[in-house]
Amino acid sequence: MGRIRALTSVDVSAARELLSRDPVSYCFVDSRVRSAGVDPWRLGGEMWGYVDDHDALVSLLYIGANLVPVATTPASRAAFADRLRQTGRRSSSIVGVAEEVLDLWRILEPSWGPCRELRDRQPLLVMDTDPIVDADPEVRFIGIDELDALVPACIEMFTQEVGVSPVAGGGGMAYRSRIAELVRSSRSLGRIENGVVVFKAEIGTATPLVCQVQGVWVDPGMRGRGISVPAMAATVRLARMHIAPVVSLYVNDFNTVARRTYESCGFRQHETFATVLF
Repeated sequence: MGRIRALTSVDVSAARELLSRDPVSYCFVDSRVRSAGVDPWRLGGEMWGYVDDHDALVSLLYIGANLVPVATTPASRAAFADRLRQTGRRSSSIVGVAEEVLDLWRILEPSWGPCRELRDRQPLLVMDTDPIVDADPEVRFIGIDELDALVPACIEMFTQEVGVSPVAGGGGMAYRSRIAELVRSSRSLGRIENGVVVFKAEIGTATPLVCQVQGVWVDPGMRGRGISVPAMAATVRLARMHIAPVVSLYVNDFNTVARRTYESCGFRQHETFATVLF
């Protein structure tokens, strides 16, 4: 029988080995471990491990703003769920490989449910070559002097995508700081015309191997003009040149417009994600 324990510094190598099995699917947790190890104060969350009778690491669970299962099995998911029922829900979502997320949620739902929304099919797409279409030369890394123009676009995109405003409940300053951090880290890309954001996207997480695009948005007044495909092509090209050679993102299966855009750029499906939103 396996057991759960909090990871310590001696477990970092074993955790990295698990994460290396799928650098694309596990990019978020991999980036956190690479930058902060498994210490909760630096990690911004807890890292639980499921170990076998020989104390070998079998599965991981990251518990922060997101709850992310890594390389879980039916046995480890059952064990993680038992522990999570005891601690209560602290995360605003469960996200990751669909098979793992949906099974974990099946076990947790009787005690944690209901969720606000379940997105059970989110293709995880990937590109490891330059785009197959021409890139928009106006898309570039956004400067910190453009933050006032960028933040409203980010708020609008987040609200449309997640269903709640990121600045609700007095969270405006914290959200603005997060966007500013992305800009200063050269993780925010866009096309800005006369002080108006026409297109924007962020690199939400990255390792030396893989980076993940999030927050893709086109000004509603500019939609239907063929902006998204060349803008995404430019985003991929710049990300591969400056951040990581493999670019990934995940998209809701019902968002047919976005899926066509990504297909036109040359993205292919790597895995299927799922997200449980609370």
